[in-house]
Amino acid sequence: MTQGARPVTTPAGARRAALLTPGAGLYSARVAWRHSLRFRLALTYSALSAALLMLITLGVVSLLLSRMEQQFVDRLNDRADTLAGAFTNLGGGFGQSATGAGAYTLVVDRDGQVIAASLALREFLNSPYPFGTLSRVPVQGTTVRAVKRKAGDFGTLWVGLPEDDLIAARQSALSALLLALVTAPLILLLTGWWVGRRALAGLENAANLADRLDPAVSLAPLPLPAREDEVQRLLVAINSLLGRIEAQQAREKQLLGQIVHELGAPLTVLKASLSRAEARLGDPEVARAALVADELTFTTQDLMQLARGQLELKLAWHYIPALTLRDRLDRLVPGTTFTGDWGTGILCDPDRLTQALRNLLANGRRHAGADGTVTLDLRETPEQLCFRVRDSGPGLPPELGEQIFEPFVSGAGSSGLGLSVARQIARMHGGDLSGTNHPEGGALFTLTLPGAALGDDGDDLDDADVLDEPPLTPVGGMGT
Repeated sequence: MTQGARPVTTPAGARRAALLTPGAGLYSARVAWRHSLRFRLALTYSALSAALLMLITLGVVSLLLSRMEQQFVDRLNDRADTLAGAFTNLGGGFGQSATGAGAYTLVVDRDGQVIAASLALREFLNSPYPFGTLSRVPVQGTTVRAVKRKAGDFGTLWVGLPEDDLIAARQSALSALLLALVTAPLILLLTGWWVGRRALAGLENAANLADRLDPAVSLAPLPLPAREDEVQRLLVAINSLLGRIEAQQAREKQLLGQIVHELGAPLTVLKASLSRAEARLGDPEVARAALVADELTFTTQDLMQLARGQLELKLAWHYIPALTLRDRLDRLVPGTTFTGDWGTGILCDPDRLTQALRNLLANGRRHAGADGTVTLDLRETPEQLCFRVRDSGPGLPPELGEQIFEPFVSGAGSSGLGLSVARQIARMHGGDLSGTNHPEGGALFTLTLPGAALGDDGDDLDDADVLDEPPLTPVGGMGT
């Protein structure tokens, strides 16, 4: 209900504090692995390395196969030339060379008849030449590559070599290439992940340190690593930023202290004057003004503490009648309708609980308008006390959600502290404060407190005092 139709405004100091709130840092262990810089670096490194490896391996394998092919062809030609030379030197053992030196040789005369053959090709002897123009032929389950040479006056010499070893070597090379293409990217990815983890360990540690910074506690500079690298330069920049933030916070705190001092002095004089006027005149309007001065004191203190990010309220526990609390609220926020069970007792800090409920009622009155209604209902169970504040205003903007309880968030012309302080006070009492829209219209805030299980003799009160009237002294001094 501190929100209106206008956009939410957040002071720069609150934005800076939000940026450095623990759990909202640069890096978190909860970040998905696929979103981590380490994984992206490893993936990029692996992809580039795999592509480069494929190109290099493909080139090496192609060169290797080309060399093997060339060696095979050279060997085949050498053998053919050696055997063909025997036909020009009949004294060099032509018969032995043509029929025994090569595993696959044929001599074909000018009429196309095989007149000589090696042992493996004896079946073609004295038969027409069987292979025609083929350079590769199957012989006894073996692929043979062949060449032809002029055999002097005898005809044509056919010489072949088996390709089984060459084919096996080619298949082995291609299998190794395929295996490398399958396993290398995975190995590179794992290696890249490990290398990235080692290389980015300093950056991760720096991010974790920065993530734990709490400007409300300390802005001590982050320790610098010994190695002068990008991580060290990043930490130097962060430390420089922390120094500027700390200087700005010091100036803001000094300004706030001066503001509180300037407000505290006239408030103290005003409260003293109103107290004397009330004692002398007994005017209820003067008494109401005195109570308002008290509440202004609370608001001034909370403004300073919330702006610093430190809500350090101290509770003074008392056991008071609920009717006493109702009377005080009725004087502070006139026109409030009270329903429910107000005959019970409440264990609380009366000043702080009055402040929280006053904030809720004043908030409701501001939005309901002069002609609207504001209702405060009290219900008691053995476990808790439940205060329900409902107004007839336009209700809570549904898009804001929990933002209505953030400090300094306001769109209705107020300071934006009321609901934040009220929730803080409720939680300090062990309860809570929530807000929603009532089904019949208007906003509905529910403030709960733990129930006070008190015996008849009051032995369970511990350090709490039983008061018929709540104290009206604000907690903490204003400072001078």
